[in-house]
Formats: sequence, C-alpha cells, structure tokens
Amino acid sequence: MNHTGKIMVGELEGVYLLRLVGDVRVTLCLSAESFFEKMFDDPEFQSVLVDLSQASGIDSTSLGILAKLSIETQRRFDCVPTLVVTDADIERLLIASGFEDVFHLVTEPLTAVEQLGELPRAEGLDERTLRRKVIDAHRTLMALSESNRQTFKDLVAALEAEDDSN
Repeated sequence: MNHTGKIMVGELEGVYLLRLVGDVRVTLCLSAESFFEKMFDDPEFQSVLVDLSQASGIDSTSLGILAKLSIETQRRFDCVPTLVVTDADIERLLIASGFEDVFHLVTEPLTAVEQLGELPRAEGLDERTLRRKVIDAHRTLMALSESNRQTFKDLVAALEAEDDSN
C-alpha cells in the first residue's frame, strides 16, 4: 500500500465521495476543508461518503476535520455521512474517538469503481493559520467525547499559548 497520503474526490448526482489514501496528515485535510465548503454550496448536494479503506494512518487533526465534516453535514442538511473503514486499528481509533456517534460506520469496502480526481495539497499557509486550523480541528474532536477532551486538552492549551504569544 502506498504510504504517501492523498485525498481523492468525486461526485455523482449530488453524492460526494472522499477517499483518503495512504498516511493522511494535517496538510492534506486542510485542503479538504476548502473542498467541503464548495461541496456544501452545491445546490445538488445529497450526501457525502468518506472512504478510509485505503488509508494506512490518520492523524488527530485529520480526525477533527472529518468530525467537523459530519457535524456540518448534519447541521446544514440533516444528513449523517457514511464512513467506510476496513482496517481494524483505524476502526478502533474511530470508535474510541466517538465517530460512531457522528458517522454511519461501514466495515465493508466499496465495490464500485469511481472516477476520482486528486485533491491538491494546501500550500502557502503561514504558521499561525496552520496552528489555528489544527486547534480548531482538535476542539471539534474534543467535543465528541470526554476521553478526547482529556487526550487533547494539553495539546490545544499549548498551541493556544503559542498562538497568543505570536
């Protein structure tokens, strides 16, 4: 499996698919945030499916951004997104992080072949903007469960202190 991360995206009749491939880290998911806004502005939007079946790893910022995706989809469209996860370790991480409360979790891989294009990486973000996006993603993740709050509170506090000093 390719360990370099990328996000593939596709859409058919208002149903969006995001396939996270390889090792998915913060810089990839920041690109996804701007894609989400375009997706939500689509008057034909019906639902969104996130496929992690080809992901080998996912960091906590990326988890927070996915949680935001679900929360916004539910708030704007009263629709719970589906998340496909076939790796037992990633599935355990998602369940421990409270994702079964904000996504429909599916453990069988997708069988259809889609026409997906690769989402470009976010570039040119200054350090402060990046830090704020990481803080925001972790705050969303913390809101999912008390366990997440305990796990990430020190990280968020440290990042906020660094942000305030700059």
